[in-house]
Amino acid sequence: MRYLAAALLSLFLVAPVIAGQCPALMKQIDSQLVSSQVGSDVKQEVKELRAKGEALHNQGKHGESVKVLNEALNKLNTSY
Repeated sequence: MRYLAAALLSLFLVAPVIAGQCPALMKQIDSQLVSSQVGSDVKQEVKELRAKGEALHNQGKHGESVKVLNEALNKLNTSY
């Protein structure tokens, strides 16, 4: 029982940290989009992933949002 309580408590403490990553990742994507030299097709794909990540964040699905936003950043960084 003690382990279950500890697991639930840690879940409640970690969730806000993950939620806080989403806006920072979105800002990072926005700033890299402005200064990047990638093709228009890559930019469009990154913009779509960013929009999907923001929608997931707004729905409270922060773990999924972080994954999608990191995918967008990876596409930006590997497309140079």
